[in-house]
Amino acid sequence: MKQFAIITPVPKIIDTFVQNTILKKIIDRKVFELKIVNLRDYGLGKYKQIDDTPFGGGGGMILKPEPLFNALDATVKWMNDNNIKVIFPSPGGKEWNQNSAEKFSRESNIILICGRYKGVDERVIDEYVTDQYSVGNFVMTGGEIPALIIMDSIARLIPGALNNIESILNDSFSHQLLDHPHYTNPREFRKRSVPEVLLNGNHKHIDQWRLEHRESRTINYRPDLWEKYIKVKESESQNG
Repeated sequence: MKQFAIITPVPKIIDTFVQNTILKKIIDRKVFELKIVNLRDYGLGKYKQIDDTPFGGGGGMILKPEPLFNALDATVKWMNDNNIKVIFPSPGGKEWNQNSAEKFSRESNIILICGRYKGVDERVIDEYVTDQYSVGNFVMTGGEIPALIIMDSIARLIPGALNNIESILNDSFSHQLLDHPHYTNPREFRKRSVPEVLLNGNHKHIDQWRLEHRESRTINYRPDLWEKYIKVKESESQNG
């Protein structure tokens, strides 16, 4: 069974999210196991200190190495495996995308470190971190939301996580294109009708309609993705 661990000084953020999303069902079905590690449990002294001022001056606080080293040592021991990926969400990391999620869905053991304040002591990164990823060109107050984004996008791709494999295969970004529009009952609502092509049962026409809308949406909303898609199609045509 796959194992995830998230190291954070505010474990309630992680637990609340998990308990109120499909992740709880995935965990209950034993698709993967999740350990939420409270960094405060490894804090120093009477007040469980986990941060300190940076050497060299400057504003902000830095997560200390000792609590993180001890938390990581304990987590690695819990996983009981030498093949562990340690991901640190960071603005300086590579872009997290669907390909990243697919890649890590094949890994068995993943630890996510949630940064806080100004950052973490660089020795933690040097010693443990195997991968750094950014979820966008912006800075957040903590690493919990980026860590959840990364875990959620990985978890749903693990075999057995979701009941409908076709839904996963047709997701946006799975084939370089955005997803097509979706409709359900009622057929008409507030004078807006479901497109007739989706009601006639002709799956060839439906597939064509969906492809056309995937392409038009990508062109209009994500021209950067459309350029990549065209390049891939051209390359396939030349090699084919």
